[in-house]
Amino acid sequence: MTTIAPQEPTSTRAGEQDPAPDKREAIGRLVAVFLFPLLIVAMMVTGTLLTTHNPTPHDLPIAVVGPEAQIDQLIAAVDAEEPGAVDFEVMDDAAAAQQRVVDREIAGAVRLGGPGETATIATAGAAGPSQASLVQALVAPQLIALGIDSQVSDLVPLGEHDTGGVAVMFLAMAFIMAGYMPMSLILSASPKTLRIRRIVPILAAWATVTAPLIWWIVGPLLGAFEGHALPVIGIGWLSVFTVGLVQVFLTRILGPMASLAAVLFISVLGGPASGLTSSIHTMPGVFAMLQQFLPTPATGQALASIIYFDGNGAWPHILVLILGALVAFAAILAIDARRRRNPEHTDPEPTMLTLTGGSKPHSALGKYLSIAMFPVIMIVMLLSTLLASTYQPSPKDMPIAVVAGTTEQAENAVAGLEQSTGELFDLRAFDSTDTAADQVRSREVVAAYQLPTSTPEATLTVNQAAGVSQAKLVESIFRQVADSQDAGLRIDNLAPVDARDSAGSVSLGIAQGWMMAGILIVIVAASAAPAIMRLRTLLPILGAWALFAPAMIWLIAGPIVGAVSGDFLPLYGAGVVAVFATATVTLVFSRLIGLYAVIPAVGILVFLGVPASGGALSIYMTPEVFRLLHDVLPMPAAVESIRSILYFGSDTLAHELVFVGLWGAISLTLVMLIDKLKPVRTTPLTAADDAHPVVQTILSDAAPASTQEDDGSRTPPIER
Repeated sequence: MTTIAPQEPTSTRAGEQDPAPDKREAIGRLVAVFLFPLLIVAMMVTGTLLTTHNPTPHDLPIAVVGPEAQIDQLIAAVDAEEPGAVDFEVMDDAAAAQQRVVDREIAGAVRLGGPGETATIATAGAAGPSQASLVQALVAPQLIALGIDSQVSDLVPLGEHDTGGVAVMFLAMAFIMAGYMPMSLILSASPKTLRIRRIVPILAAWATVTAPLIWWIVGPLLGAFEGHALPVIGIGWLSVFTVGLVQVFLTRILGPMASLAAVLFISVLGGPASGLTSSIHTMPGVFAMLQQFLPTPATGQALASIIYFDGNGAWPHILVLILGALVAFAAILAIDARRRRNPEHTDPEPTMLTLTGGSKPHSALGKYLSIAMFPVIMIVMLLSTLLASTYQPSPKDMPIAVVAGTTEQAENAVAGLEQSTGELFDLRAFDSTDTAADQVRSREVVAAYQLPTSTPEATLTVNQAAGVSQAKLVESIFRQVADSQDAGLRIDNLAPVDARDSAGSVSLGIAQGWMMAGILIVIVAASAAPAIMRLRTLLPILGAWALFAPAMIWLIAGPIVGAVSGDFLPLYGAGVVAVFATATVTLVFSRLIGLYAVIPAVGILVFLGVPASGGALSIYMTPEVFRLLHDVLPMPAAVESIRSILYFGSDTLAHELVFVGLWGAISLTLVMLIDKLKPVRTTPLTAADDAHPVVQTILSDAAPASTQEDDGSRTPPIER
């Protein structure tokens, strides 16, 4: 959460103010309006695409036990297929190797039993389902090539309520957000609260409230895991307290820039380094190092140890959090001691006494409630949307074409398949292979299954670029269907994902960058430079940003990260429309509720938009509400526009851009209407605004005695 607020002009003598800020200060504020969103968006897009667009395994630790000849053959085969992907360790004891998997010292263990025996590939799904799948993908095909049958043993499986393997990740993310998010708000609204003697008990009380709340939402309410209440709440308390102290330290040395540091170390670097969603052995090597000391990996791994591994391996990560709190506390004390020796040092004054856009500052109670409610609402939205839509994916009514020689044959096949697949698929009968393929190509259906009538094998036509997750699911299920019909299965992939986009995540990563660019420019402008918030001044600035941000995002996605190649003009044009439209949507909320605009803007455009987009998980695997939102929200349209550009010759681009543009046009109209009814404030309510008596009440306990006396001066009313 980024908040930057300008300082109000101070009084030179009673009843007289300094002139308006000079040109240099005005330029500095305008630079901040562009600089903060630029840095945050650049970090987010780079971190997302760098770690997800093309996961390439390297140095994945796997133990292997068995006859020496077979071990040598397996190692040679894997190294020939994927050089450098696996770091094999030969062991003598299969039980010891499997225990190391449980201890998460290695990713997998392979037991080779000798000629004619079935090999066992042991993994721990609870240590990361993507890593377990990676072990199988690297080893199993090579065992088949060597003529060795194999079976998979999941030594520590995920819970039955968290089949998506994301509950721990979102649980850790919520604890981390509760720790760092309030600190930037306190810096702007009540900086005296950040004094160490005040903030430590406040943080302790805050952690005591938020840790059980987060546990209750993820556990008993959503049912993502069961039990472990006290240790999970304990780790949550420690995480909230530690991250809060670290953020206080960062505000001491960076001021408002501390928000950037939080985004970088906690989200951009800390999220991937946790290894909870993707193996760190598919990311650049620096993430393995970061996993050792960043708070997000420490919290996530400690929680995973408690929930899935009976506490095994939790203490090293808990120790990281404890040491982090102690180091941050000592650093704050040292900085404060040094500042006390500086006679010219003064504590910052509040720069934002209202967070909700009201015409008057909050009362003291209202101020603290508004600060507390902000992170609580954001956390509840995060868990009730992103977690609720992904922790237990349940495919339903996925449209599938069933093709046979005649319509009657296809309908009979549909009737038979419906009995075995239930509500999983929405099966549709076709008698034309070409027509069914056109339906797959246009994304009307997910796949087409052609019965093995004239050939000994069935054909499954898929469209991988329309969704990697749904293509994998359909292939796995219809392979079983073909086996039950004593037929082979040939896969016809009409639109394979690019090698640079093997995870199918590039479209979502770019679209998220567009959305956040539009949201942040308005939020930062309202905080850092309210003088530009009149529509006639703001529109050219939003236009300039909309022209710049998509080019920056393409530069990151293309030349820097290598996730895309070419397609600059269509991606740039779509980005311009998306960024400007998103900014106007955010502006509507900003006009109505001030800084709290972040909540509905991020909630609607990102938290609801991501699961509704189908960019990460097929919309046919999410709750029904997100399928409805797919045709309503701008994020799905942005994702589809990028997919259309990258893989389908821009076939639906015009439709998607018109839809996103309509969001922008309606929002801009609403802003104009709001401005007619509610004049725009161009000067923030700050400590210098004594027109409202409640301000003096809020600040009286912190102001020096010389400034508490009434000298008869009066600050001019707020410019409106």
